[in-house]
Amino acid sequence: MAESPIRIALVGLGKIARDQHLPALRDDPAFQLVATVCPEGTVVPGVPSFAAIEALLASDVEVDAAAICTPPQVRHALAAAALRRGLHVLLEKPPAASLSEAAALAALAADANVTLFAAWHSRFAAGVEPARAWLAGRELLGVTITWREDVRVWHPRQAWIWQPGGLGVFDPGINALSIATHVLPGAIRLTDSVLEVPANRDTPIAAQLALQTSSGAPIAMDLDWRQTGPQTWDIRVETDAGPLVLGQGGAELTLPSGTQRAEDREYPALYARFAELVRGGASEVDTDPLRLVADAFLRGRMVRTDPFHD
Repeated sequence: MAESPIRIALVGLGKIARDQHLPALRDDPAFQLVATVCPEGTVVPGVPSFAAIEALLASDVEVDAAAICTPPQVRHALAAAALRRGLHVLLEKPPAASLSEAAALAALAADANVTLFAAWHSRFAAGVEPARAWLAGRELLGVTITWREDVRVWHPRQAWIWQPGGLGVFDPGINALSIATHVLPGAIRLTDSVLEVPANRDTPIAAQLALQTSSGAPIAMDLDWRQTGPQTWDIRVETDAGPLVLGQGGAELTLPSGTQRAEDREYPALYARFAELVRGGASEVDTDPLRLVADAFLRGRMVRTDPFHD
């Protein structure tokens, strides 16, 4: 007998929720979208909507889980309210605005005996798992990460990304770190960083990071939100068996034997994993990518650059 679908509420209906979460949920029989929460009043036709999560939790809508897709600065309070009511919770990346908030949520989930899933969607890109398997056991010689895009395309007029806790260019950059910490053998540590912060903003528009694998291989990371035209999301790994390149954010994998590319299925795979965790009574809260971002701010040399205007 088929299991009943997981009744889920989508909290936050911004660009990422509309572009990725809604289509993935509509196509996944493991889930039933039963409510949305959006203080701005955005709704999904035919689905009960609420202006606040407290209103949802006080209603007669029966819900098993919540996907939190809001800016990170308000994510902790929303997730905590859901966890305290016994809901399973999926957290868009980053899982919280700070490491302490992420740890507090993990403790709440454990106390409530519910699933908490830090959803690093880029790890579900088609080339990531094959890259991880290919790199296992090989000698790493060096890594170059180039993550350059146009902030006006991906975050049009979104003030929260420029405010404390919004991460700035690390909002996309953490995707690269989520892949690197997953596919590269051993731990990664940060040794130096330079953060370019617009004169009228609080978070960086560009960053250069120096990192190192546990085996001593250097990692050079270049992040920039000022690139127009074609966008660049590449990770190149030099090994004793030749180079590996993950392009297009992990969707394209190039090995010495050739290139392979598959259809983008990140968010459907993400929700399949969430369903698996809920059904299995498990949580998955990896904070390594967020830890490296925190280290970049702790070790970073701040350089003021030209003001940014949308």
